[in-house]
Amino acid sequence: MMSVSRAVTPEPVDVPYSPDPVGPAGRIGLITLATDFNSEDDLRTILPGDLRLFTTRIENANPVTVENLQAMAADLPRAAKTLLPGYGVDVAIFGCTSGTAVTGSDKIAELINQGMPGTKVTNPLLASELALRAINAQKIAILTPYLPAVTQSVANEFSDKGFEVTNVMGFGLDNDLDMTALPPKAILEAALKVDTQDADAVFISCTAIRSAEIIAEAERQLKKPVITSNQALVWHALNLIEYKKPITGFGTLFDQAPKPTNEVEVP
Repeated sequence: MMSVSRAVTPEPVDVPYSPDPVGPAGRIGLITLATDFNSEDDLRTILPGDLRLFTTRIENANPVTVENLQAMAADLPRAAKTLLPGYGVDVAIFGCTSGTAVTGSDKIAELINQGMPGTKVTNPLLASELALRAINAQKIAILTPYLPAVTQSVANEFSDKGFEVTNVMGFGLDNDLDMTALPPKAILEAALKVDTQDADAVFISCTAIRSAEIIAEAERQLKKPVITSNQALVWHALNLIEYKKPITGFGTLFDQAPKPTNEVEVP
């Protein structure tokens, strides 16, 4: 027997409500690499629950060489335009330490602002520099997952900023999957190895490696501050939007505020 359908007139929902704010404490935009397997997880782990992270991706290609890192910068304005168009974010993060090192912090900000005029911008090198200055570090040991040439470019950036690099080590990896596959235990052991007695802090480079979860243990064993790319990005982004609630479990950096004379905001 054939059923007979009848026309039903839609009725409006009669339920009183007030709209919930999306990210009541702020919206953070992440521009990460198409091949990145980790930074979103790290950032969401560290970020407080009243902030929201929104992500877009930039074209890039493995292997992670200086040439490939330089080539991907041209896609930044397009990627920036896709971050909540019509709404915008309170601060935009570029999630690539090595890419910033080979392109330059100012150029990265300029390209992002082409797609998002007037938005505050941070990147791992800028954030980490400010973080190291906030903890009064002058001598640093650096650990990276990169090939030697890319590792050297990161070390050179910090040397050019006036830091004394006491030691630098790299895992020699050339693609993001292998970097994210690095076990946190191996990162911790390498951080202990790269440290030198005269280093004021250890910097662990790269947003693609799972270093956030070993910060507290590394600081406990080293008895000195440990700065990582994703940790510094969150710290600087929170300062840029003047977020005041405490962050715990991800290193002593979150007890510090940027030094006013060194704070840099991109117009």
